[in-house]
Amino acid sequence: MSKLPYEVQTEPVTPLTVLSLDGDVTNPEFMPDLSDDQLKEIMYRMVFTRTWDERAVNLGRQGRLGFYAPVSGQEASMIGSEYALNKDDFICPGYRDMPQLVWHGLPLYQAFLYSRGHQQGGNIPEDVHVLMPQIIIGAQILHATGVAMAFKKKGEKRVAITYTGDGGSSEGDFYEGLNFAGAFKLPAIYVVQNNGYAITTPYAKQTAALSVAHKAIAAGIKGVQVDGMDVLAVIKAVRDAAEHARNGGGATLIEMITYRYRPHSMADDTSKYRTKEEETDWAPRDPLIRFGKFLESKGLWSDEETARVKEEAKATVNEQIKKAEAVEKMTVAGLIDSMFETTPQHLEEQKADFQ
Repeated sequence: MSKLPYEVQTEPVTPLTVLSLDGDVTNPEFMPDLSDDQLKEIMYRMVFTRTWDERAVNLGRQGRLGFYAPVSGQEASMIGSEYALNKDDFICPGYRDMPQLVWHGLPLYQAFLYSRGHQQGGNIPEDVHVLMPQIIIGAQILHATGVAMAFKKKGEKRVAITYTGDGGSSEGDFYEGLNFAGAFKLPAIYVVQNNGYAITTPYAKQTAALSVAHKAIAAGIKGVQVDGMDVLAVIKAVRDAAEHARNGGGATLIEMITYRYRPHSMADDTSKYRTKEEETDWAPRDPLIRFGKFLESKGLWSDEETARVKEEAKATVNEQIKKAEAVEKMTVAGLIDSMFETTPQHLEEQKADFQ
């Protein structure tokens, strides 16, 4: 039955794509303006991140890292979105979004300190415009909304970007942040990396909405759906959203359709809720393979280059984890001192009890 005139009209959306699975440019009108050196830098970052992720999983199994959320499969949405930003734009991440922080300037050893539960992991350098990952699902949405409000009040041409998963889009903080951004036309970008599962709950059981992107309609902001395993499509979408925000157009909600090849966390068993057939279906969409084919067709990349970057990444990760492990062990006094510029008297007294 057709909808009545007073019913809200909605239609399914087609994700933005630039590359086919074979690495061919299928939508040249959406191709972002990137030099050959920039294209190679993007591939370098994705290969480095994949290698770092593989090593981090092993470090977790060895007991050298604490909580760690694997990222393999989501490199395009992570690396591409950060690459589309300016360095003075501000990132408010979730717990799987450490790659964006590191490529935005956070030292890698501090990322390891964060995962080890050390207070120095949160000592962000003043020239790195990020918050540390928020472990409370969806809370970072409100943080980014507040940062964006500050940028608007100060008249700064800066953007706040935040990330969550499809599960986070079911949280109350998500709707509250989008509504506030719409009401005040804030320079914010809300990225939902829809990898199909809220830990173990499939997307189809989380919402009856046509898509996460459609949730932008109620907030009065732009909503976009992107192939999150196509790094060029990601860059195009985030660049457009950032320009829209800087020019006073307001916020954008970007749903990136992606897939995580590894477990939700080191305590997860994907065989309990995913089939081998599903994982096999997603394998050809690997963002590294797809973008690699595109670069190879242009003579910009090779298997030898991938091998070189992997070795460089392994050496860097080994160096940075050793640096993190060499940091003096955390103390109660150190934890308190890292929280306050001027420690309250009652905490000074408590510090004395532990010294």
